[in-house]
Amino acid sequence: MRLLDRYLLRELLVPLGYCLCGFLLFYVAFDLIFQISRFLDNHLLFLDIVEYYLVTLPELLVEQVLPVSLLLALLYALSQHSRHNELTAMRAAGVPLWRLSLPYFTVGALLGLLVFVIGEWWIPSSADRSSEILLRRQVPDSEIGMIYKLEFSNPADGRDWNIGRFNRKTSEMINPKVQWRQANGSVRTLDARYATYDGGQWCFYGVKIWDRRPGDLDVFSGSNAVLRLSLLETPSWFNGEIKVNEMNPTQAAKGQGTQLSIREIRDYLRLHPRTEKRAMLLTQLQERLAAPFTCLAVVLIALPFGAKAGRHNVFVGVASSIFICFGYFILQRISSGLGVGGYMPPVLAAWLPNLVCSVLGLVLLWSVR
Repeated sequence: MRLLDRYLLRELLVPLGYCLCGFLLFYVAFDLIFQISRFLDNHLLFLDIVEYYLVTLPELLVEQVLPVSLLLALLYALSQHSRHNELTAMRAAGVPLWRLSLPYFTVGALLGLLVFVIGEWWIPSSADRSSEILLRRQVPDSEIGMIYKLEFSNPADGRDWNIGRFNRKTSEMINPKVQWRQANGSVRTLDARYATYDGGQWCFYGVKIWDRRPGDLDVFSGSNAVLRLSLLETPSWFNGEIKVNEMNPTQAAKGQGTQLSIREIRDYLRLHPRTEKRAMLLTQLQERLAAPFTCLAVVLIALPFGAKAGRHNVFVGVASSIFICFGYFILQRISSGLGVGGYMPPVLAAWLPNLVCSVLGLVLLWSVR
């Protein structure tokens, strides 16, 4: 069976490569038409534009291009096999359809793993990196990624942070003020000129400390030139807070705007279990988990369409893929909007498109004889 598997893989991977390259080239070409004035206004150089697309294309790849390309390539490959009676010959030789589809599911699983890796470690930071590229010729490096007047609360440990300026690139704080409640009911306030994060610890410089017992005024407790503290709050927590503050329900329902990793969402929900953005965050969390399985759902829905293509023209497969993708993305956007708005459980909102495609594919696959 190895020879047959290699043949089926070759007949799939060649059109898959063409589809991926074609969709990406079309996207870059059309996006340049609308973005070129923006690039010129920001005085970007050619290499800056190339870097911008290298940063932003992975998000488009995993969310739209990859599933569509896999579906189109599968329908094309299966239609060609069926058109030349190759599927009939393979099944007549005693090879069941599920065994023929094993290479396709292997490709779908590998692409799903790629979707998860890119979605977890690349996409959450792509928005910040693309913004830095757009601003690098107009804004000083010291101002890129700077957030003013950041407030952060850690109720579990009784700490509240009030930061004059926070640099997202270097994690340096200017004029940080930290208040935390002690076990005896007193409140300690730490005021510093600036702070850095190094070796898993916060290093505060120019520190002044006040203590206040219940019912008393603040009492000056001392000062330190440098104070190192091991606190649970890490730069990723502050970045997650900033991202959530920037999230917009309308953009989230459209699959646009700020994207968070699974770790960032879980950290934020652990700190803010009753946040008003809970439905939106849980929906995005479930969408992160459901995204890798989209490629497997694509294989399930493509198999019966391609296997039943007969001697039809190859354009039947193209038309089928367009119809399926159109229906899938409409269902995805509707269910995502309902999940973000709190009208549908986040789990159902994120998994419904994959569930519908998988069930439909299994029903149609069962009818293939």
